[in-house]
Amino acid sequence: MWKYELPEQDAVLLVSEKELADYYEDCVRAHNDPKVVSNWVLNDLMAQLSSAKQTLADCKVTPEHLAGMLRLIDNKTISGKIAKTVYEEMFNTGKMADVVVKEKGLLQITDESEIAGIVEQVIADNPASVQDYRDGKKKAMGFLVGQVMKATKGKANPQIVNNLLREKL
Repeated sequence: MWKYELPEQDAVLLVSEKELADYYEDCVRAHNDPKVVSNWVLNDLMAQLSSAKQTLADCKVTPEHLAGMLRLIDNKTISGKIAKTVYEEMFNTGKMADVVVKEKGLLQITDESEIAGIVEQVIADNPASVQDYRDGKKKAMGFLVGQVMKATKGKANPQIVNNLLREKL
């Protein structure tokens, strides 16, 4: 695992079982971002397997499934937060990420004009937080971002939300 420049602890865990090491290697071949793949395998995959009391042999999420979902994050079709929901559905059903995203209506909102309208409404609805932000209380920005995300059910692109809020404030 040294060739992937992973933290030693991650590498030790990934090679602890041959089946897990093979799964990881196959994932990296399908999506060449070793650290991101490591995070999903060690955190999400292992947690889901443990929770479901399953082994890797029982897992419906193939390396191709995981790589497909990671590509959706990379091309901003879904956010990292939405990916958690997508991953759980993939784990339970064995469906590919793009199918889950379409079926569940989880596409990330990246249309700036659509997000801008929501940002303007959040600003109008939260004058105290707007004033707090303008008075130098930077935590107020987090609250406002949260309100936009709540209004979009977590689908708005967080980077666009942050940029639009800063621009309008």
